[in-house]
Formats: sequence, structure tokens, C-alpha cells
Amino acid sequence: MPTNHTLTRPHHLLALVIGAVLAAAAMADASAQTAQTARELSEARHAAKEAKQQVGSAKATDEVQKYPQATRKPPASKASVRGAPKLSALVKVYQDSTQVAQARAQVDEILADNAANAFDHAFAAQVGAQVAHGQGDSAAAMAYLKQAIAADGLDNNGHYGAMYMLSQLQFQEQKYADALATLDKFLVETHTQDSDALALKGNMLYRLKRYPEAVAVLKQAIAAVPQPKTDWLQLLMGVYFDMNQPAQAAEIAAELGAKTPGDSRQQMNLASVYMQGGQNDKAAAILEKLRAVGQLTEGKDYRNLYALYLNMKGKEKDAVGVINEGLQKGVLEADYPAYSALAQAYYFSGQPGPAIDAYRKAAPLASDGETYLNLAKMLLNEGRVSEAKQAAQQALAKGVKNPADAKRILAAGGK
Repeated sequence: MPTNHTLTRPHHLLALVIGAVLAAAAMADASAQTAQTARELSEARHAAKEAKQQVGSAKATDEVQKYPQATRKPPASKASVRGAPKLSALVKVYQDSTQVAQARAQVDEILADNAANAFDHAFAAQVGAQVAHGQGDSAAAMAYLKQAIAADGLDNNGHYGAMYMLSQLQFQEQKYADALATLDKFLVETHTQDSDALALKGNMLYRLKRYPEAVAVLKQAIAAVPQPKTDWLQLLMGVYFDMNQPAQAAEIAAELGAKTPGDSRQQMNLASVYMQGGQNDKAAAILEKLRAVGQLTEGKDYRNLYALYLNMKGKEKDAVGVINEGLQKGVLEADYPAYSALAQAYYFSGQPGPAIDAYRKAAPLASDGETYLNLAKMLLNEGRVSEAKQAAQQALAKGVKNPADAKRILAAGGK
């Protein structure tokens, strides 16, 4: 009667792709902030068009004041007599997308003119920032915005618009400490409770690993509006994860998942939260629902699900079904991890024959001889001594941690 060689269930199988999913969740807000900056620039472009009237006249426009509680008293100065024609020409060139290079040259000329007043310099610098940003030159855009702010010649809408835009660009360039300092100045001076600005501050605090502060600010942003943006909730979820508070993250993920049951991305995020929190049964249930409607479309999704099943007692047959389906669809690569997991799923579900077949496919793809050794043990357990010895020899040839195990199989009696 053959000796029973037991295979150990590998605990490393739960190598889930949580990081990628959660990173997407936590970082999605960065693209939203980029889009927001683009909107701000578009608004600034519109403001520049309106400001053409202001350049040529001392009469202020009836523009809505965005920061009525600002502590700064806006300056009364408008374009100088010398600067007005230059600013009018600058606006005209700026509005012509074919003359971008000329617009920037005119900006620099106005900024270098010592006879120009504060408004001339600030207005030109603001336009220069928009031009530079459009050219993809963030460093120059930030420099122009700093000049616009330092000149202190714009009304509050323009002055604080430049300050907010500067904080966004600093954030995008990963200058998080600078971005936070700029944004804090903006918030203090304007006394605004704008949710977008608060969410941006929460993001900055998160990047600076000031997690408790980030949580407080993000909660403030979320509470301030009837329908908080999904990106804000995802960011708060990411903060909780980095604080090692998966229960709080799970609450947010469950809320997002309940709101968007048909959104596979949100459902995947929820599954990832449950994985991170060790709630494998809940994670598997979500992924299984997505699988049932054909929304598991990537190899990592199938790997997550079969890894979950292999780490749940009595779910090995489910793992077999997931792996075979993924292989048949071509979503899972026919590689060592897939065949090794399939062999283990068959083995731990009491199906030695298919397990042996899967090990035969996995062993040649392995980096060492450990899989051949597992194959040899299984073959010996099934009384297939000759095949077991052959596999043990292959294990030794590829290298194993404990050669004595393979040698004992080679010394076994029988055929």
C-alpha cells in the first residue's frame, strides 16, 4: 500500500490584486482634479474675453462676486493708459489659437515693462499662465500665476481664481506641501466653504500622509452637498485603508455599491474592500454575481475569485469551475499560476486524477522542481510508483528545497 504524502495548502494563494483596484479608487480623484483645472482655465479664458471691456474702460463690469466674504479689499486700479492698448492686443491674440507663441511673447513684454501698473502685470501674467498651461508647460504656468498673485492688481475673482489654479497645478506636479500652503491661504482669505476646494485639500493631506486631517476635511466636503462626488467617497475609502481601518472603508464601499449596483467598477471596489477586511465570503459573492452576468473580463478578476475560493473551506470545486472557465474563455493565461491553482483546487476537492493532469501542465512551467515533487507525491499516493519516480527525478533536476523528499520517492518499492 503506498505511503500517503500530504500536500500542504499554500496560504500565499490569496495574492489578490487589491492594490491596483484600490489605487484606482483612491487616485481617481486626481483625474477629476485635472478636469477641474481644465474647467477653471476655460472659465478664465471666458473671463479674459469679458475683461477686454475692462481693459479699455475704467468702468467695472457687473461680474458676480465669487468670494463675497473675502478679507482682501480688491484694488481700484484698472489698466494704465500705456498698458490698455497692449492688453487689448494681448486679449485679441490670445483668443486666436493660431497665435499662441505670439501671445506668450506679448505677456513677457508687458511683464518686463516697469511703467506698467499692477493691473497690467497681473492681467498679463494670468493670460500667460493660461497660454503656458495650454502648451503643457506647467512650470511656466505656475510661475506666471505667482506673478499674477504677487502683482495684487486683479479683482477678487481674478486674484483668488489665480491662487486656486496655482494650488491645483502644484498638486498635479506632486508639490503637495506647496499646494496645501497655497490652498490654505486661499481658504483662509476667502472664507469659502466650497466643497471642491475642501475635497482638494483632503486629497493633499492624504498625499502628505496626514490621514486624520484628511478624513476630517473630506467628511466636511461630503457633508456640505446633497450628492457628494463618487471620487470624494473613493478617496475617503482609500484614506481609511491607509489608516488600517477596513471596517470604515467597507461602510463607504457598501454605500457606493448600493447606489450603483450595475456599475462593475464600484462592485469591484466593494469586493476589494471586503478582501482587504478579510470578509472573503462577501467578496466572493460580489465577484460571482459579476461573473454570472459576464462582467469578469480581466485575468486578475478571475484570479481574485479563484484565490478567494481556494482560501475558503469547502469552496475548492468552485475554484475549479472559475479557473476552467477563465482558461476556456482565454481570459486567464494558460500559465504556471493558473495550472498550479487548478491542480491544488482539484487536489483539495478530492479529485486526484484531474489534479495530476493539472500538475503535469504546471510543473514544466515552474521556476524550480517543487511542483514536480508535488506531482511525484500525488502519483505515489495513487500507487503509480514508476511515474512518481520519474517526476521525483525531474524535481531533483530542476532543484528542490529538500532533496531528501524526492530521494525517498526514488527509493520507494513497487512499479
